[in-house]
Amino acid sequence: MTILPIDPTANATPASLHGFLDQCRSRAEQAGRPVLASISLAVDHLDPLAVLESIFEPRELHFYAERPAQGFAVAGAEAVVQFAAAGPGRFAAARSFITETLAQAVAVGPLHEPFAGPHFFFAAGFGDNAPADAPFPALRVFVPRWQVAACGDSTVAVANLLVPPGAPVELMAAKVWKAHEKFRAFDYRGARHPDRPPAPRHAEEIGGEGAYSRAVSRALEEIARGDYRKVVLARARRLTTTEAFHPLGVLNHLRQRYPGCYAFSVANGRGQSFIGASPERLVRVAGGRMHTEALAGSAPRGASASEDAALARALLQSEKDLREHRLVLESIARRVADLGLALEHPAQPRVLGLANVQHLHLPISATLPAGVHLLDLVARLHPTPAVGGTPRAPAVAAIGRLEAFSRGLYAGALGWVNARDEGEAFVGIRSALVEGTTATVYAGAGIVAGSSPEKEFAETELKFKALVEALTHT
Repeated sequence: MTILPIDPTANATPASLHGFLDQCRSRAEQAGRPVLASISLAVDHLDPLAVLESIFEPRELHFYAERPAQGFAVAGAEAVVQFAAAGPGRFAAARSFITETLAQAVAVGPLHEPFAGPHFFFAAGFGDNAPADAPFPALRVFVPRWQVAACGDSTVAVANLLVPPGAPVELMAAKVWKAHEKFRAFDYRGARHPDRPPAPRHAEEIGGEGAYSRAVSRALEEIARGDYRKVVLARARRLTTTEAFHPLGVLNHLRQRYPGCYAFSVANGRGQSFIGASPERLVRVAGGRMHTEALAGSAPRGASASEDAALARALLQSEKDLREHRLVLESIARRVADLGLALEHPAQPRVLGLANVQHLHLPISATLPAGVHLLDLVARLHPTPAVGGTPRAPAVAAIGRLEAFSRGLYAGALGWVNARDEGEAFVGIRSALVEGTTATVYAGAGIVAGSSPEKEFAETELKFKALVEALTHT
């Protein structure tokens, strides 16, 4: 990517903007192909979700993610460029697309600020392929036309344009200038404030009653036979309400209720959104380091401090849950071994407490060798044993046989990559696909030797209860 020494904040005039875009058009004409132009501005405090509320369009792609405990929120909408891929090489194909796009990109602004410059948002399904009628492709990556992000005390607004040879620079400059003025003094009065719908009037178990317990029993037979050591089996339930779901209405609730999670919404531009509050980071790359985590084993929260502490202690001493957690850690080490990473982590997991559940959690980090891209790590780590199983191939094959639905983005990999090959990906769990007055909610549990159909069903019921409370109000 070419970075021009132009400060768009200090030189904030229509003439300077026109001059920059004219340079981009000249580059496009020399290269014989469009150039991605990215303009970043440091602005006064903006709330990315409030901005998205103000300009939300259900027929446009959008990506929103926020983790209050980590101090960031980012929103991007409308695709300037996008790419879709399927099959085992989908992440490698996405990396090539990003590299090729950046080779013809020109950027200006405070690119040292968090979330400045062009960002490539991606949503990859659980499986390498997706049915033709699926709401989302197996992998989609896009650069948004506009992006707003807040990180710590920094707020950055980014405008991205595709400038082809012979582009109407004057018209493009006028549009960008109008957006520039809007973000410099954003008016929230036009924002809609969608609410969550009331409690569902109908709930349908996809696959029928009893299907999940039968699947768990079958999985336990296959584990005893030695087909695999762990498999994560999920349920799907379709809810119907009297009022339509609005992804941003749900997000307003999720960001407050689950500050330690990734509250997210990914829209397909056809009226469907995948939303949730995920506790699981897949991987983060920043400053030459990678950060991931082993998350496995579950226990409910207690009604009092004493009960909560007792449940946490029991989780830390549970042979079944500790064994499940070790499988996850061993799998992560095995999957990234060919990249030459020296993994660093504490000796024992700790308890991660969420609003309704607690897990065994172990942070893992390593220095990245030169040339290793975020998507290289995603390709190796996804799907994690926490959502797939181990060994991966037979476990994933079992999921396809035993589950009564196609997962789509559930338990998939969602995230972003910037122009410095830094970024973050999280796992799409604690989630739902919403469209109109229906929401398909998902919940899963890890099955290992010693699991029981009754306990795993109860664990998914606990997760469903939290999802329904997040999606609707009573």
